[in-house]
Formats: sequence, C-alpha cells, structure tokens
Amino acid sequence: MSATEPDSPDTPGTPDIRAAVGAKPGNAPLPQQAPALAARLRSLTPARVGLGRTGVSLRTRDLLDFSRCHAMARDAVHAQLAAVALAAEIENGIRPAVLRLHSAATSRAEYLQRPDLGRRLNDASRAILAEQPADEVDLALVIADGLSASAAQRHVPALLRELLPRLSDWWLAPISIVEQGRVAIGDEIGAALRAEIVVVLLGERPGLSSPDSLGAYITWQPRPGRTDAERNCISNIRPEGLGYASAARLLAVILNEARRLRLTGIALKVEAGQLGPGG
Repeated sequence: MSATEPDSPDTPGTPDIRAAVGAKPGNAPLPQQAPALAARLRSLTPARVGLGRTGVSLRTRDLLDFSRCHAMARDAVHAQLAAVALAAEIENGIRPAVLRLHSAATSRAEYLQRPDLGRRLNDASRAILAEQPADEVDLALVIADGLSASAAQRHVPALLRELLPRLSDWWLAPISIVEQGRVAIGDEIGAALRAEIVVVLLGERPGLSSPDSLGAYITWQPRPGRTDAERNCISNIRPEGLGYASAARLLAVILNEARRLRLTGIALKVEAGQLGPGG
C-alpha cells in the first residue's frame, strides 16, 4: 500500500467504519437497516445525521427544516433583551436588588459590528455602579444578552432559582442585567462592585439545533484585561442540554473551589466525584 493510499477496509484487524454505519464502499445505496440506524442516531442527538436524499439533493422536508433552524439562529442573534421584564421577574420572585446597565454599544447593529464596545460599560452605567456601597462582596452575578437574548430571557430565572439556595453562605452584590454585553464586561462590573468572583450568564452563539443556549463564565478577582484562560465556562445550559439543577450544582462546586484555591481558569479542575450524587 502506498503512503497516499487510504487504509483498506479489508486489512485484517481494521474495522470498516462505513459498514458500521450502514454504508457500503463507493456510492452504493444504503442497505435496508440504514433507516433504523439513522433513526437510532437521531434519537441520541439533535445533529443532522442520516438524512435521506432525492437523487443528489436533500429531501424537501429536510431542506425546509434546515432553513427554519437557520432563521431561528439569525433571529436569536438580532433579538433584543427585554431587560425591564427580566429585571421585574428577578426582583419580584428571586432577589430584590437588580441593577440595569448598558454596554458602550448603542444599538444591536453596533454591538454585532464592534465587539470591543460590548466589553465595556457606558458612562451612565459606570455612574450607577459608583453609587453602590463600598463594601467588598464574595460574588457578583451578571446577566447579559450575548449573542442570544432569548437564552438569557428564558433560562436565567430558572437557573437562579436553583443556584441561589446553594450560595446561602456567600455575600452577593446586586444582580446586574446588561444590554448589549459580552463576557468581558463582567470584569469591569465585578471590579466596580469589589467582588471576589464574577459570574456572567449570557446567551451563547446560536447553533442550528440550539438557538437559546446559555453559558456561565466564572472569573476570580475580575478586572479589565482578564483573558479567557483565566475563566471557567459552563455551556449549553437549557432543558435540552445541561439542565438547570445540574448546571447550578456544577456552578456551585466551581465557585467553592475557586474561592478555596483563589483562582479560576485553566489551573482550576473539577473532578466528577466533587459533584456529588447526580453530578
């Protein structure tokens, strides 16, 4: 066999992956068991696997479904956060102290075109933070729209209901809701609130199967200039991914470890055994 020739499926001891998924070498039609296998794979993942075809094209229903999901992802990126409604839901049923802030991006269009403006506050928001008590706190929670406002709108209240009872021994700053905010804006907010740790909850970049995925970014001793290597991230928080209770349990474990070790980022590792039952 030459160096450029692919491994032959007939080589002894080498499994034929194509046969394992129901495909034959070359472009031969799928065998009869392929639809059942494809259905089984689809039951395990929202990814597009085992799609049928008509000639050399996708079936119409699969193409329409792709177009629908693509439109939902685009809508999620351009959606506006209903900050007033979200603040009211949190204040009335979860925690009374909420600050409404805004990044230096004046519009959604500018936010998408100028990522740097989404990483810092505008002057009015800095003034709001300057009026807060000068006491040091353990934790600042920041909610931002990110690239999916619908994720923050839908999932943050439920996550907070699971998370806050696990933080009864933490001194919390008022919860901040930031419009047109990115992850790094939590560094400025955490520093202004004199927080030991900041957690930014924001909508992640939408995918074709997850337009409303929420992420949690944890940073020890936040201050402008922190890098992603100095953060820990929990992603895909939503009922179809990492559920609220599991996400809250994992977040609480990471926070306690961060406070114990006085660090976050690549140096902070959490083992499965630390999560307890159901972790």
